[in-house]
Formats: sequence, structure tokens, C-alpha cells
Amino acid sequence: MEKNTKEYNSIMVFDKKNYIFMAVGVLLIVLGLILLSGGGSDDPEVFNDALFNTRRLVIAPLVMFAGFVLEFYAILRKPKKQ
Repeated sequence: MEKNTKEYNSIMVFDKKNYIFMAVGVLLIVLGLILLSGGGSDDPEVFNDALFNTRRLVIAPLVMFAGFVLEFYAILRKPKKQ
């Protein structure tokens, strides 16, 4: 019984590269969320044009999309047989 549990526990679904890709993907998604933040105004009567700048409309969504694509790749990547 113990031999079977050791063999079962030693088989990993993902290898080290998959986990690295997942971590980088999560970091890209968090970076995109950080890039989306800000742009508000303290006074509700004053409109702030910083809400519609290139960083929030173009760069942040592209960074987040790259993170999601990398996550998708990391999950579907098949580990090499040893």
C-alpha cells in the first residue's frame, strides 16, 4: 500500500517550467491591473482626462491579455517524459 502512495505522490501534473510560466502569467495580470489603477479625481465636480490615457486604454489590457495567454499556455503545455 505504501509503495503505491509514494508512486502516486511522485507523479506531478505539471513540471517546473509550467509553474514558472504560471507565475509569470499571474505577475503580468497583476501588473496589468496596477497599470489600470488611478486616474480618479478628488473633487467630483472636476473631470480628469487621465482616465482616458493610452496606458489605461491600450497598454494595461494588452499586458493582461498576454498574462492570460501565458496562463493558458502553461496549463496546456505537456511536460516532457523523463
